Amino acid sequence: MNSDPGPGPESGPEPTISTLAERPELAVPMWTMPDTWPAFIGHDVCAGIFLRRIWEELPEYAFVATDAGGDVVAKAYSVPFALRAEGRGALPDGGWDQVLQWAFADLAGGVAPDTVSAIEIAVTPGLQGRGLSGRMLAAMRENARARGFGEVVAPVRPSAKHLEPGAPIGEYAFRVRESDGLPHDPWLRVHVRAGGVIEKVAPASMVVAGSLDQWREWTGLPFDKEGPVEVPAALVPVRCEPEHGYGVYVEPNVWVRHVL
Repeated sequence: MNSDPGPGPESGPEPTISTLAERPELAVPMWTMPDTWPAFIGHDVCAGIFLRRIWEELPEYAFVATDAGGDVVAKAYSVPFALRAEGRGALPDGGWDQVLQWAFADLAGGVAPDTVSAIEIAVTPGLQGRGLSGRMLAAMRENARARGFGEVVAPVRPSAKHLEPGAPIGEYAFRVRESDGLPHDPWLRVHVRAGGVIEKVAPASMVVAGSLDQWREWTGLPFDKEGPVEVPAALVPVRCEPEHGYGVYVEPNVWVRHVL
């Protein structure tokens, strides 16, 4: 996940980046920092269950950036997990949801992790496009390296995919620019410039299911016709089922692997 469209012109002094273990007093400001996530994203079940647990139970894998005045301007979460545990091995099609479940199952079971997964990088509105997301990614990579991990993986939410909700994610993920061969998508481009390699698609990375009334509240759209509904900021259409009274959004992400 990410809510910064990518690098742009720098402005002013660079924010200070710390782990939440180093700055525990910033937990609440970090949690309440304004961001640009669409309203429906927070209703993914795994987000509701696990996100807060990262800064409560894994503060050494949570990152916070503060400006010269001490205000929180960016945050990032990651989790350690055992990718090579029995029955796993491959990056999961379930993407973001699955890696969170694995990470906290491993933590509860005392399973030694072998990989770190990025979970979220968010930049406060007004400071996006200045390269801060890339610096948060770099901090995440360096933290993993310092803790003895050999790689960071990321179920990336392509930042411009919402402009093409009908485009197949398998095509979009591997689309490149003719000028330099880098990814077409700005956030994927940040990862590749940082040394990441696009590995595969996670076709069911997040799932948001709700009643039609909930979807109307989240989006302001009528949700009164059966079929796909294009929702602002959604990467793919939401499936609307008026006869049954619900809508379901299944978000695809893109797995990127960073060998450290």
